[in-house]
Amino acid sequence: MTRLHLTNFRSYAMAELVTEGTPVVLAGPNGAGKTNILDAISLLSPGRGLRGAKLGEHVRKGPIFQADALWAVAATVTRGGTEYEIGTGLTLGPNGGERRHVRLNGVEARGSADLGDIVQVIWLTPAMDRLFIESAGGRRRFLDRLVLGFEPPHARVATRYETAMRERARLLKFGPRDPAWLDGLENEMAEAGVAIAAARALTVERLNRALAERESAGAFPAAALALTGDEFASVEALREALADSRMRDAESGRTLIGPHLTDLAARHTAKRSDARDCSTGEQKALLISIMLAEARELSRARNGMAPLLLLDEIAAHLDAVRRAALFEEIDAAGAQAWMTGTDLSLFRGARAQIFAVEDGQFMAQE
Repeated sequence: MTRLHLTNFRSYAMAELVTEGTPVVLAGPNGAGKTNILDAISLLSPGRGLRGAKLGEHVRKGPIFQADALWAVAATVTRGGTEYEIGTGLTLGPNGGERRHVRLNGVEARGSADLGDIVQVIWLTPAMDRLFIESAGGRRRFLDRLVLGFEPPHARVATRYETAMRERARLLKFGPRDPAWLDGLENEMAEAGVAIAAARALTVERLNRALAERESAGAFPAAALALTGDEFASVEALREALADSRMRDAESGRTLIGPHLTDLAARHTAKRSDARDCSTGEQKALLISIMLAEARELSRARNGMAPLLLLDEIAAHLDAVRRAALFEEIDAAGAQAWMTGTDLSLFRGARAQIFAVEDGQFMAQE
């Protein structure tokens, strides 16, 4: 990425940052808007971005720049020798409703999945440090982000599944419990659910291969990943299970089977212990190891084109040895990493462009 332009996005009324396509460090005090930059970049990939916020929550609260969009993010990205102009934004529809737009080289695209074919984005944030000890929902979202790197249409399939599941739950609760309607919704859930499960399983297989190749590369331990929960090998099996579970689902008020209950398990292979039982520092190191394995597999799958890495406050909780190892691995992978931090000294040794962020301005540093 060589150019990023924001309009009415969170703390920025209007901002532009031009880079050389190399790793970038954004340094500044808390509240300076560093994470907002990473959040904006993350919206150039399928999904709701690294904050997982509703689209309307990105609109700037203060004075806004007069523009057609409630907010907009645009970027220039070079992939495989070809330059792309990509962008996304939120506007008000003719009836007052909000509508997200995605543009590719000046033309309206079908959706954010189209951008996923051009640029893949991986991120780590401080909120993810507790990934292995909190709810399974967070681990599913983490896994699905990894899947999107390989399969951008995965987002559409997940939306199909969730929409059908919500409608089925509504019919079971409020009626009418028309068998034909329920059959149709369960068929939709089964088709999408099996596709979701297959994409997740393939991604875990790929990551495990890359993690095994890494072993204990550098300062980061290798992990072994596994999926737990309901597994249905065929559309017919899941469809029949959903039909058999109608009464139980109606009584419980939720769907008791399906890929929305899958969990991601991780083990520290050298210590032979579950990630949730490791120290906070080891859990962070395992996350970084998984991220680097994903970056390696994505680069391999796309003829050497490495993904964008968004690393929020990444250096704050790493010791000097692991910080140096991370910078070396980013450099070796040829990936453009966008890193934030309050203490510029933590990035000593990183081969990166450095910008001080203050009052919505970016000042290049030596």
